[in-house]
Formats: sequence, structure tokens, C-alpha cells
Amino acid sequence: MFSRFLHRIRTSKPPITSLYSTRCYSSTNPKPQNRVAVFWDLDNKPPASHPPHDAAVKLRTAASSFGHVSLMVAYANRHAFTHVPSQVREERKERKLLNQLEKTGLAKPAVPYFCGVCDRRFYAHEKLVAHFRQIHETENGKRVRQIESAKGARRVRLVAKYAMKMEKYRRAARNVLTPKEGYGLAEELTRGGFRVRRVGDEPEAADRALKEHMVDVMDKREAECLVLVSDDSGFAEVLWEAKERCLRTVVIGDLSEGKLKRVADVAYSWKEVVMGKAKKEVEKVVGKWRDRDVLKKLEWSYDPVLEKERGLSCCGGDWDYGFDSDDDDVDVDGEGENGNEMGDGGDWWEMDDEDGVGPCR
Repeated sequence: MFSRFLHRIRTSKPPITSLYSTRCYSSTNPKPQNRVAVFWDLDNKPPASHPPHDAAVKLRTAASSFGHVSLMVAYANRHAFTHVPSQVREERKERKLLNQLEKTGLAKPAVPYFCGVCDRRFYAHEKLVAHFRQIHETENGKRVRQIESAKGARRVRLVAKYAMKMEKYRRAARNVLTPKEGYGLAEELTRGGFRVRRVGDEPEAADRALKEHMVDVMDKREAECLVLVSDDSGFAEVLWEAKERCLRTVVIGDLSEGKLKRVADVAYSWKEVVMGKAKKEVEKVVGKWRDRDVLKKLEWSYDPVLEKERGLSCCGGDWDYGFDSDDDDVDVDGEGENGNEMGDGGDWWEMDDEDGVGPCR
């Protein structure tokens, strides 16, 4: 047993020569992706021409092509959430007119309306809404009050018990009930994965909050790529700062030529994002970024401290300043060609004065 102990001591593990030897990337341990942060200025660029949830999903899909999406946040004031786009207003007017025709019997739907909770069918949309409010909305309110009044383990059990029923109610309510305020922008964006934050009604309040959040993300190094959804030229300074910190910048907006798109590395329009054209072009963009990073690593830059350390390590710490010379020209004992000792007249950098009295200092 003592011999085994000595054998373990004598057997040494191979030394780790560098830090990269411990980071072996493979299929099981892939190389980490760049983190992407998406910032949406809803005051300047609301999803007016597209449904909010579809726009959020398309935006997330396009941003995920640049790396792992770690943050998606949208800022707006109260007006952005209470405003109803003209397209939504027209749809509501048509729905109201169709309800009146169905009520009088002048119009009958080709396919009956189904309740998304109990699957009951109706041939008038107003009857479906009344049924949904009287039964399912009341039941959901009771569940919410019951969960809010519970505490501790009982609250956890109630949440787990009613989770599927409440989710089913929310999906059905989106198609039946009309939002009390606006057109459900905040709820739809939250469902799409965004963190919606409301700011005050002061001028440029959303822009200031968005800039502060972007700078905070850069200071904490929480992302390597910033995606900005806006056409506001006031964000140009923040994008310049991001580029100085070697971060990738992407701008999504409708302006074909703007200050933001000139500053950013890549720029896309809403149409390209919705149609999926941006996702197809991302592979070329990421390839160019990767080539640029490789070229930057290959660039040589002079560092005096590093060069000195390399020189000392190559020469073992001693510099050899010796020169090859013939034995006939230089005497080892310090005598020149005439046999006179070198250095009798003083140091070589001291010069005699005109009278030859002594060295001139």
C-alpha cells in the first residue's frame, strides 16, 4: 500500500499550458452565442400596420439570428397604449354593423360562433359576448380573487390548479372581448415576450428612459449586440457609444435613409422583418462580422512592455551585445596598435580644452 502511495506522488498530471486548453468546444459543449438586447421605442415606431403579437414574434425571430436574445424591452407613455390605429377602428365599425344585421335577422353567419371555453355555438356575435361575460368572465374573476386571498402553500396549490383554466380563458377572451383601453397593445407585446414599461407623459420621457437602459446594459456588459426599433435620430449618440465599445448595432425602421441607419452596422425596414427577408440576410452579415473579428486579431500593434518581455524570454534574460572582431585589430589586454593603453587620456566622452590643461567638462 505504501508503494501505491509513492506511485501516486511520483505520477504527475500534465500541466495546463494555457487557459484555452480547458475550453474545448464540441457538439456537447458548444461555443457560447452573442447575447442580443432588443429595445423598442413604441412612441416613435408602434406596430400600426401589423398585429402587436405577430410583430413581436417576427422581431424576436429576426433578432435571434444575431445570437441569443437575452433582453426584449419596449418603452412608451400612456398615449401609446390608449391610442387605437385607424385600421383597428375600421374593423370595429364593421363588426358593430354586422352585429346589428345579425340581431335583426338580415345577416346570418356561414359558420356559427364557438365559445373558446365551453365550445357552445351561437349564431349571433352579441349573444356570444353576453354568454362569455355572464358565465366565464364571472368564473375567472372568482378564481383571481380566490388566489389573491390565499397565502403560502395554499396559494401555490391554487395557482397550479387554475393555471390551465385561466390560460384557456385568456386565449378565448382575446377573440371575444374588446379591450377597455386601446387595443390591447401592452398585453399582446407581453405575450410576445417583451417587457413593456410605461413612462410619464413628459416630452421625450420614453427616449430618456430607453437611452438610460441601453447605457446600463453596456456598462454591465449584458449584451454584445444591440437591436433598436426606432427612427428617432436622437439615439445616434448612444449607437456611436455602443460602436466605440465594440458592440454590434442593428436598427429597424421605416426611413430608407436616416441618421440612425448611417451610424448602425446593419439596418432593416419593418417590411423586411415581417416578410422574413432580414433573417435570410443575417447570415451574410454575421459572416462579415466574423471575418472582421479574425482580421482584427491578426493585426499587429506595438506594445513596448510586451515586446520587452518577449525579448527577455527568447534570450533567457541576457542580451548579447558582442561583435565579432579580428585579434590583430584589438588587443585583449586593452592595448592598441602602438602598444599604448587605452583610456590613459581620460574617458572617451571628455574633451581636452584648447590649452591642453585637462578635460573640459
